[in-house]
Amino acid sequence: MGLNLEQKQAVVAEVSEQVSRAQAIVLAEYRSLPVGNMTELRKRARNSGIYLRVLKNTLARRAVADTPFAGLTEMMIGPLAYGISADPVAVAKILHEFSKENSEKFTIKAGAMPNVVMTPDQVAQLAKMPSRKELLAILLGTMQAPVAKLARTLNEVPGKFVRTLAAVQEQREKQAAPEAA
Repeated sequence: MGLNLEQKQAVVAEVSEQVSRAQAIVLAEYRSLPVGNMTELRKRARNSGIYLRVLKNTLARRAVADTPFAGLTEMMIGPLAYGISADPVAVAKILHEFSKENSEKFTIKAGAMPNVVMTPDQVAQLAKMPSRKELLAILLGTMQAPVAKLARTLNEVPGKFVRTLAAVQEQREKQAAPEAA
């Protein structure tokens, strides 16, 4: 049973809201994909903060009209799943990995970042980049390295002093031992 006008307007409004916050949209064509596989994809998407939706292409076209993603309208043909995310790498990674696992039934058709339409190969290249979380971890590690090195250096000064005192004391004990005998 189809959606009535109010339901269609609600779907377009919901998708438009997601598109307004998005940094990337990936379109994937699915054919004969088992429900269990699609459920697994939805779970992965949800865990990565990706809005994943299967909807009529006419509704999707209305949602992206007059947005930086309007270039995708030409690609909206056939049964499509729409991955929308504020993290462009995350949406590309999740859908690209899933397409590799289900290559016969799930293929990336196109992608877009604001004002840029991407081919499936470009989406695959985007998927190979480090995610936002990975980049932040690298940045944090890079920022912490000098501080950690300084702390180790400062800790080494008293440690070296204590080892020197212990060596001097040991040497004096050895000198005192032959005199006592």
